[in-house]
Amino acid sequence: MRRLTKLLATTLLLTGLAPLAPASASTPNCAAVAVTAPAGAKIESVDAVSRDAHCEITVTLTHTDDHVKVVVGLPQNWTGRLQGVGGSAYAAGDTGAPFAQALRDGYAAVTTDAGVLDGLNTSWAVKNGEVDQTLLTNFASSSVHEAAGIAKQVVRKHYQRSVTYSYWNGCSTGGRQGYLEAQKFPDDYDGILANAPAVNWSQFAVATLWPQTVQSNDGHVVSNCVLDAFRKAAVEACDANDGVTNGIVDRPDRCSYDPRQLVGRKILCEGNEIVVTKADADVMRKIWDGPTDERGRTLWPGLPKGADPVWLAGTLPGASGPGFPVAALWVQNFLLKQPGFDTSKLTYAQFRDLFRQSVREYDGVIGTSETNLSAFRRSGGKLITFVGTNDQLIPHGGTLKYRDAVERRMGYVNDFYRLFTAPGVDHCFGGDGAQPTNALGQLVDWVERGKAPATLTAATADSTRDLCAYPRSSRYVHGDPKAASSYRCV
Repeated sequence: MRRLTKLLATTLLLTGLAPLAPASASTPNCAAVAVTAPAGAKIESVDAVSRDAHCEITVTLTHTDDHVKVVVGLPQNWTGRLQGVGGSAYAAGDTGAPFAQALRDGYAAVTTDAGVLDGLNTSWAVKNGEVDQTLLTNFASSSVHEAAGIAKQVVRKHYQRSVTYSYWNGCSTGGRQGYLEAQKFPDDYDGILANAPAVNWSQFAVATLWPQTVQSNDGHVVSNCVLDAFRKAAVEACDANDGVTNGIVDRPDRCSYDPRQLVGRKILCEGNEIVVTKADADVMRKIWDGPTDERGRTLWPGLPKGADPVWLAGTLPGASGPGFPVAALWVQNFLLKQPGFDTSKLTYAQFRDLFRQSVREYDGVIGTSETNLSAFRRSGGKLITFVGTNDQLIPHGGTLKYRDAVERRMGYVNDFYRLFTAPGVDHCFGGDGAQPTNALGQLVDWVERGKAPATLTAATADSTRDLCAYPRSSRYVHGDPKAASSYRCV
């Protein structure tokens, strides 16, 4: 039936008709509808609230003693499409700006809280000295799948018409959720936009504590000023490698800058002149190289040269502690079961043991590292990801590593899975590089019209520069360096 609906939609499109026209002015009133519970769950309540230009239906369900909320937004100008909205950090969903944007664009929107709390609150994790497996499973995998099924029920009963195409849209945790859907529930979404994804969660959630571990064990803390000086020096050294000087390192993996070149240099730090030391350079080198085992073998990619190292290695104003809080909370709650443990004081031995423990205990739960996407390909699904090469929270090397592993297993995958690198872009957004301007729209074109994106259109405030499909990268050829037409993917 699903394939028949899509065939009809495509046929109408080819004949010049509009298969995804907005719902008529007689859109049903906002009222609760009957919802069948997912397997293993019970419906506790269904509530409807009329809001500006849309109806919002909240379905609350339970599995044991949890209470999971699924929020479905139903716009008056519905296009026939559904959009799943992802979360961030330890929040499974978002009813804020992304949800509102989906509704403005005519999508029915769905998101879930998975029965947990906000982004950096993991007080739910440990119960009676043990990890709450129900809530962890909700957060890791089951709730986004259940939300998709519930949303399709609600949409069908509200509009008296089924969803024509469904899309996932998320970054960071939301990116991981998108990959989870492609890996485990390939029929939930026709198109998945999963950016800066927190895949290989079991590895990266410990690996990003490496910069703090290095400083603690080497007995040398590098000041924020010096960390930034190393970043600027790397950018200056490798900026022109792509043929144009614009303050961006396009390929951090090909930047051979050695931090020891800065030793002896005087820099101004909060009004005081200080000298960069060999100890500073040694710490920076280890941070860029990434975590290693006892024999010096790489455990996980390090921070990319050009990314702001202060987020993982420095001290942020107002932060509750040093280091990346998502990683610290993971180790404190899910590995050690000791909330409040000072993760900045881990020994090298403890770090490596925790890294292995995380993979051993949780890769199958939240790792989201399955490389066989055959079922998603067979379902006709399309997956687009972009990652910033300046990602300061989830180094993009992990995503490239995952993509390489998928290709080794499946061979050519560009027919359904395309990864784009965004030079100079930070985690999800921000930075000096060109950022995608219509990635979701290009995904829709791929799913509904068969128009696979050779590049993602991207821009800064005063320039354009298309993003290239991995493993290609953008290189300046000639003309205005602020115009996308001056670059080629090579």
